Amino acid sequence: MLKLSKLTDYAVVVLIKLSSTPEACDAVQTSPGIACATGVPEPTVAKVLKALTSAGLVASQRGARGGYRLLRTLDDIAIADVITAIDGPIALTACVDGALTPCETQSLCAVKGRWDLVNDAIRRALGGITLADMREASIPPAFRIAPAVTARLLAPLAE
Repeated sequence: MLKLSKLTDYAVVVLIKLSSTPEACDAVQTSPGIACATGVPEPTVAKVLKALTSAGLVASQRGARGGYRLLRTLDDIAIADVITAIDGPIALTACVDGALTPCETQSLCAVKGRWDLVNDAIRRALGGITLADMREASIPPAFRIAPAVTARLLAPLAE
């Protein structure tokens, strides 16, 4: 079974939470606040945020008004980016192109290089799914509002 780590799952939850405020790319949220809102333990949130900061998906801000904020919108963050930030490069086997350690049986392997096709297909599939897709999938259809309707509802507020 192909299975992502719990930290990757938590990272998706944290990133979606970071987007939940108006002007999400400008809004700063604290690690304890995110933990409280998501139910993910604060040390785990802090660990995830550190990795996401290193990967350039979020920015940290120190000081009394410090916290974390998104550097990109959810539409611009692919699930593949999150997986790579938390778990490292997407690789189904140790012998795909770019593996850090060579396979012990590489010279005898009948399928040498063939896993790259599968690995590339998975990377492409995960690269085509954004966090915005994940956020939308978590909203029941009855509660989804089409972007055009949202724009119509918000237009009077902008005047």
